[in-house]
Amino acid sequence: MTTQTRTGRIARIRTLTVTALATTGAAAAALTLTSTSAQAAETKQTAPVVRTAPAGDTQGTQQTGKGYANNLDGWIKQSLAIMKAKGIPGTYEGLHRNIMRESGGNPNAQNGWDINAQKGTPSKGLLQVIQPTFNAYHVNGTAHDLTDPVANITAAANYAADRYGSIDNVNSAY
Repeated sequence: MTTQTRTGRIARIRTLTVTALATTGAAAAALTLTSTSAQAAETKQTAPVVRTAPAGDTQGTQQTGKGYANNLDGWIKQSLAIMKAKGIPGTYEGLHRNIMRESGGNPNAQNGWDINAQKGTPSKGLLQVIQPTFNAYHVNGTAHDLTDPVANITAAANYAADRYGSIDNVNSAY
């Protein structure tokens, strides 16, 4: 193989590599920007920005009266404490995974387009619960408010435990 042929081949490989990286990067960016149906769900105009803090990070967040951060991390931890006391199974990972899929972490998320919404009962909150399900699976010790983050998480986990054994077993809309 001559030096020119070798140089030309190396140049083509470099070009193909850069093209592949650019294409892969564009595809990854497109996937990242594509919203899920829950994230595209309508939200109230006054929806707060929810900051998800890493475990133990409460800097810059308010504390609830019970010592939990008033953010997604704190709501999940408070729900887990209530769930443990009431014998409701579930883990932080299972709750967080389902919350991010259902509402993107927005406690005021509301689905205005699915069959429940069409029938006048939209799913709401972090885990997209409808009012009748919330009423049936509400856990004493939490607010009786569908959009209260801790009440929503705990009622949804109670429902998932009854129907699927645990919120950890839920990997799609439930």
